[in-house]
Amino acid sequence: MAVDYLALQAGLQPSRLAARDLSSGRAWTYRQFDEDTWRMAGALRARGVGPGERVALLAKNRVSSPMLHLACARLGAIFVPLNWRLTAAELAPLLEDCEPVLLLGDSLLAVAGLEGLALDDFEAEAWQATPLAEQDYDQSQTSLILYTSGTSGRPKGVMLSERNLWATGQNFAVLARVESASRVLCDAPFFHVIGLVGNIRPTLMHGGAILVSDGFVPARTLARLADPELGVTHYFCVPQMAAMLRHDPAFDPDTLRNLTGIFSGGAPHAADAIRAWTEKKIPLANGYGMTEAAGTVCCMPVDIAEIEANISASGLVPPDVRVRIVDDAGRQVAPGVAGEVLVRGANVSAGYWRRPEETAAAFAGGWFHSGDIGSLDAAGYLSLVDRKKDMFISGGENVYPAEIEAALAAYPGLADCAAVGVADARWGEVGHLVVVPLPGRDIAAEDVMRYLEPRLARYKLPKYVTVMEALPRNGAGKLVKAVLREVLSQRPLDAGVK
Repeated sequence: MAVDYLALQAGLQPSRLAARDLSSGRAWTYRQFDEDTWRMAGALRARGVGPGERVALLAKNRVSSPMLHLACARLGAIFVPLNWRLTAAELAPLLEDCEPVLLLGDSLLAVAGLEGLALDDFEAEAWQATPLAEQDYDQSQTSLILYTSGTSGRPKGVMLSERNLWATGQNFAVLARVESASRVLCDAPFFHVIGLVGNIRPTLMHGGAILVSDGFVPARTLARLADPELGVTHYFCVPQMAAMLRHDPAFDPDTLRNLTGIFSGGAPHAADAIRAWTEKKIPLANGYGMTEAAGTVCCMPVDIAEIEANISASGLVPPDVRVRIVDDAGRQVAPGVAGEVLVRGANVSAGYWRRPEETAAAFAGGWFHSGDIGSLDAAGYLSLVDRKKDMFISGGENVYPAEIEAALAAYPGLADCAAVGVADARWGEVGHLVVVPLPGRDIAAEDVMRYLEPRLARYKLPKYVTVMEALPRNGAGKLVKAVLREVLSQRPLDAGVK
């Protein structure tokens, strides 16, 4: 009885490689992966975990993490992977919110001062456990809670069902050409939707192999991407990771042309930064999504000519996803006109864990209201402008910080940048740009302004430029502009040209 795509592949190609743990060297065929997942489900039941109950995990990447998630789904329980970059004070409210009946983890448990069951001990139990009897389960019920990064307030638990997750598996695989010969290097952390869903579901759905890494180390990642024995075809990362790979001394584009593609999401990716890869004949496919859509709303096809022809787009919307662009009154706008991005489809979450009011507001009318500003062209390409809340108005003109940041993306020696709106007596609001130089490089505010002047309309030019060593980011690696504004309010202003 095939109850999910993992079981289906175990029947279709039982001896094919399903997973390899790069830290331990252990490998699983599809038959072994399927059987061990049922054993893990049996071990959870033996510990008293029942349908609807939560199992939380605080651990670095290993193969047993997605296996644990699938075991929870088969049992009818809910998996809650926790962000190990968070402090103990930040983890406490998440645990209070999800109320796990079982907390598992590696050495990170002790670091956070949390009591739980060692993941090594649970794995030892599971490999000896009686497998849970194969059974059907309701794929519309929540099997995963992922906490949002909390850039706009207290983190919310996004409820995702197996139906949502396998829908994303299909949507992404169509655009990214994931198939049985695909091998996906999993560097992105499994507490993030890119790591646990984008890496795992398309691959297992289509009979490929996941190669699980315990973390991102640029030189090591480059070596693995180039290793013919590993045979990596797909790699997922955020733009900051892609930039670190490209600037690493070990970067050699000739060794990476075996890749089907590198896939970027989680933050805006500037056109110049994408072009830096495609010019070297390596497809870097931009994408756009959010946890509430199980990760994928759109993705660029892995074709260099198509990427370059649509270099500013976030991706092509697949047939199973519906996107509407609406104005402030909720009216759909014409193709190419910017407005708020609304999303619905089989991949879209039912809402937030124990947050009915916020669920009602965010999912009003059967559409998820993203809070992002974008436009959709007649060919189905979605282009993102910025977060709605980050836009500011200068002299009556709408200014999107992401446009300023994108214009600076190719600046020599730049590691990172961010723009925010700040109050101004004359213009109402003006831009304040923060730049972070690469290690050992210097950047002058005056030079930045001279670089931007021919690239931006005058009303978009930032009035202030500040050089900093780093930008404030949360545990998920996302820029927290509220913190940046607070930091800037305590610093003297470096005037540019306005």
